[in-house]
Amino acid sequence: MKRLMLDTCVVVDMLVNAAGIDKDVSAILKDPDYVLCASFETMRELVVLFNNKKIRSRQWKTAEDVIRMVENDLEIEFLPLRDHVGYTYSRLQLNEALNHYDPSDHIIISHAITEHIPLLSSDKKFSFYRQQGLELIEY
Repeated sequence: MKRLMLDTCVVVDMLVNAAGIDKDVSAILKDPDYVLCASFETMRELVVLFNNKKIRSRQWKTAEDVIRMVENDLEIEFLPLRDHVGYTYSRLQLNEALNHYDPSDHIIISHAITEHIPLLSSDKKFSFYRQQGLELIEY
């Protein structure tokens, strides 16, 4: 089985806009050859989004409900951040040309590079990081 790391935007779409996901992306997400993963940083971002009322559903009463739905219903495994991800993060050259200074994005990118896991994202700023070892599946 191959692992596929999902950017936070993908997980949010799966949670709140599953019907709006592109059919090609949906096919990737349903591919039985992939184990779907997300960085612990995505978990943190989901909690922040919920607490700031940026994502909502009647199914969730707490941020913990959101996390459980991601793990149990969407079957996405959250990967822990380890020190070697921090070393990759510390060496990451930023996409200054596109003003890409989002530290959460950089942690997710560093996590994917360190673990050698392809990253699925719609973020157009991510292609810059291919030259640093990111295997990106963009849509």
